[in-house]
Amino acid sequence: MTRVAARGVPSGEYWNHNTHYHPLLLAAMPRGCVQALDVGCGDGLLARRLARRAQWVTGVDRSPEVIARARRLSEGFDNVTFVAADFLGYEPPEDGFDFVCSVAALHHMDFAAGLSRMRDLLRPGGSLAVVGLARNGGLGDYVAGAPGLPAHYYHRLRRRGLVGGPDVPLTDPEMTWAEVREAAARLLPGAVFRRHVLWRYSLVWRKPR
Repeated sequence: MTRVAARGVPSGEYWNHNTHYHPLLLAAMPRGCVQALDVGCGDGLLARRLARRAQWVTGVDRSPEVIARARRLSEGFDNVTFVAADFLGYEPPEDGFDFVCSVAALHHMDFAAGLSRMRDLLRPGGSLAVVGLARNGGLGDYVAGAPGLPAHYYHRLRRRGLVGGPDVPLTDPEMTWAEVREAAARLLPGAVFRRHVLWRYSLVWRKPR
């Protein structure tokens, strides 16, 4: 799999395979969102984008160094707070969230535990949106992923000068696309699973009222 190398960007916007799907997450945010949670927030780029639509945004990441950077880059956003914590042990100060999202973080933790925790932190009627990575499990997966290569170079060319991202640890996913889909269907009945061209999947789910 071709992966965009992580490199620091002093400020502003940047593009990589993960940020490419930020619009998908923003579209999943419910109208009138009061409290939003970004799991594995990194340098806070998505949290800042969420803050333009939600009344309050919390970003959680287990790296204190990354959280310090997110705080520096988010000066001026008075409706965003960042917490350095292991998400599986994170206890929110409020009674849940209207929107929980995550990008490329779920494969850094136990999948079932992480997705269940996101689900449980949602208020009734709230929405969950995840963009994640999976590994190829057979020839069919390699064939399905082949269009990603020309798409990768096309988008890199279009966004020349913007390609980059925060310096964060990279971990290869252990679960296959099929395993992710099956586990998500079990944990989030009715969730919409989609496989995307730039070697990412998305899960979107609304919690019953």
